[in-house]
Amino acid sequence: MRASEETSDDFLFIDDSDEDEILDDSSNGTWKVLIVDDDPEIHSVTQLALSDLVVLGKRLEYIHAYSGRDACQLIEQNNDIVLALLDVVMETDDAGLNVVKHIREKLNRQDIRIVLRTGQPGYAPEESVIKDYDINDYKTKTELTRRKLVTTVYAAIRSYQQIDTVTQNRKGLEKIIVAAAELLELHSVHKYAEGVLSQLTNLAEVEKSIFCARGQGIVDAADDLSLYVLGQSGLNLSLVNQKISSLKNNNVEEIIKKCFQQKQHIITEEKSCFYISSGVCRAVVYIEFVTPLSEIDQQLIEVFFTNISIGYENVHLFQKLRNAAYKDWLTELPNRLEFVNLLDDFAQSSDQNKVASLIDLNQFSDINDGLGQDLGNQLLMAVSARMKTLCERCQVARVGADVFGIIGPQELINPEKLNELFIEPFSAGEQRLPVKASFGFCKKADAGTRGVKVLNQINIALNLAKKSNQGHFVYYHQEMEEKTLWRLGMIRQLRTDFAENRLELWYQPQLNLLSGKVIGAEALLRWRTADGNFISPAIFIPLAEYSGLIIDIGDWVINQACSTIKTLENNGFSDVGISVNVSIPQFKKDNFVENIIQATKKHQVAPNKLELEITENILMDEPQVVVDSLSELKKEGISIALDDFGTGYSSMSYLQQLPLDRLKVDRSFITHIAEPGKAVIADTIINLGKQMNLTVIAEGIEEIEQAEHLKTLGCDEVQGFFYAKPMPEDEFLDFLKKNS
Repeated sequence: MRASEETSDDFLFIDDSDEDEILDDSSNGTWKVLIVDDDPEIHSVTQLALSDLVVLGKRLEYIHAYSGRDACQLIEQNNDIVLALLDVVMETDDAGLNVVKHIREKLNRQDIRIVLRTGQPGYAPEESVIKDYDINDYKTKTELTRRKLVTTVYAAIRSYQQIDTVTQNRKGLEKIIVAAAELLELHSVHKYAEGVLSQLTNLAEVEKSIFCARGQGIVDAADDLSLYVLGQSGLNLSLVNQKISSLKNNNVEEIIKKCFQQKQHIITEEKSCFYISSGVCRAVVYIEFVTPLSEIDQQLIEVFFTNISIGYENVHLFQKLRNAAYKDWLTELPNRLEFVNLLDDFAQSSDQNKVASLIDLNQFSDINDGLGQDLGNQLLMAVSARMKTLCERCQVARVGADVFGIIGPQELINPEKLNELFIEPFSAGEQRLPVKASFGFCKKADAGTRGVKVLNQINIALNLAKKSNQGHFVYYHQEMEEKTLWRLGMIRQLRTDFAENRLELWYQPQLNLLSGKVIGAEALLRWRTADGNFISPAIFIPLAEYSGLIIDIGDWVINQACSTIKTLENNGFSDVGISVNVSIPQFKKDNFVENIIQATKKHQVAPNKLELEITENILMDEPQVVVDSLSELKKEGISIALDDFGTGYSSMSYLQQLPLDRLKVDRSFITHIAEPGKAVIADTIINLGKQMNLTVIAEGIEEIEQAEHLKTLGCDEVQGFFYAKPMPEDEFLDFLKKNS
């Protein structure tokens, strides 16, 4: 099944962007963007989400391809395409990657920026593919809010523009071009600065040299306009990334500042400052020569600095681009992409004492929705600031909207230490907000060999921690991943078999306890796989609920039950009803009530012949939603039964509000009912049902002693293996004919 069929694309409508940062009413020309996806809706919502975007003074012009084959043809026909938003899974599982190979290898188009998108995280390309084919970004469609889509497109086009600029303007900088990939690393500007100083030694006898520039945007934590040391030669390496005041030489500091302020070279016999400027990028190189410069040497060095100024601007822009790609825009922490790189280092490290963790803020969406996004952002910044104080030995990143990643030693990265971060409330605006978190951990000994693998492992642990009722943290173990892979495989198989009509409804007769007459049946879902084997409902029903498939299956069950009721009526059993189980995901669907009513009308059956069974635990999630929906169905004549009564923890006040017709005694209270002193709970439930004027039915009857005891307690109806096992529709019809 394709991604477009499995994933809701409404995320593209979410407007979480600050448009003033990117949009501009003035535009001149267009950027051609190729949208490649086999789902027409993805084309529409993508174009809608980017409709007002202006990047570097140009609007976007869209070209549409609905298959990998069409995409390759369009790229060949349009040599001015700058960006491809490319689905991974289309006519084949690797159709998107084949398009990438066609662009990079056959067409040799290295300039086109490529952003991969998929609705199926399991089809993610290998990291080697992303690196080998220069893919700009890879996102699952559930990650792409409107802001993230806009930011991704903006960064990709800007990357294209910079590559184009570099191609046209950096003549004579072959060494930098060859090292372009390295310049995209974290310290690319510093490497460039060190390279400049190294090349100076080929032009003159240099004793000491310093490359200085403003640190904002280059040096971590530099939030002012001070000059910083980006490179040095002949001094102390510890000076790099420090303010020039750390030189502790007033004369040197003064001449550097003077050169920067006056925007011109300052040359003396023993020491000189050369001013570098290109665009908005400015720097100063301080040099102490071994011997005074000759006139020819001075002219040569001036020409050298004039020539390298464009290169410095390009590298500076590459650094900013990398920051945009690998830093979180809000907290300025490393983002998800950079965290994967950090996890690569973690995976390859020999330090067995290290631990990687994901931290998920509980109920953050409630804070964001209730108090506003601005305050939510302030809260995230407060959390990140507190996490940074944990230890200088830890690496912190913002991995998702409300998820942080952290890597460090076991004595710091553990549940106790991380919990301490959340003891005190966080200050956000004028609010003091208490926040709790869930943690997923992966020790170095259990980690995979690649960062992407480790991230998946920690994410598995985090998801289990969020679902656990016994704790808020989980450490990853290999069997967790095996179980997750098994679950994903089962869900995939369930989707396929449901689409191919391999699910069936079987019916277990329900009888009047005194007369023995069949009054109805409970519809029970069965899954028969292609090889003829059955998979237990205890296995596949939770999987259907987990994946959301339960909603479609539930609609099918309702219609199938109504069809059976009609078949029974046509065969003279118009007094036999069918009971169907429903779950909370079905209640949350907006048209749940309408769908059930329409099903009875479609199959032309009396509403009172259809009974909906709910469990007591269903009231624990959204009780009022359940009560309101059932009340509306009750008005239409549909019967309501409460199953497994006494096994849940719902409020009696809500039970009294339910428009019930039947109360069902769970089999756990029936098993030992004939034994002395074991009938107390069943007797209580039956009496409660009588007082509420409800019909009481007991399930799980397997012995005549149980049935006889239920008669003495005044139970009305029964079902169980003692009377009949669940059976297909045709066998149930034969059963009715034999027992009428």
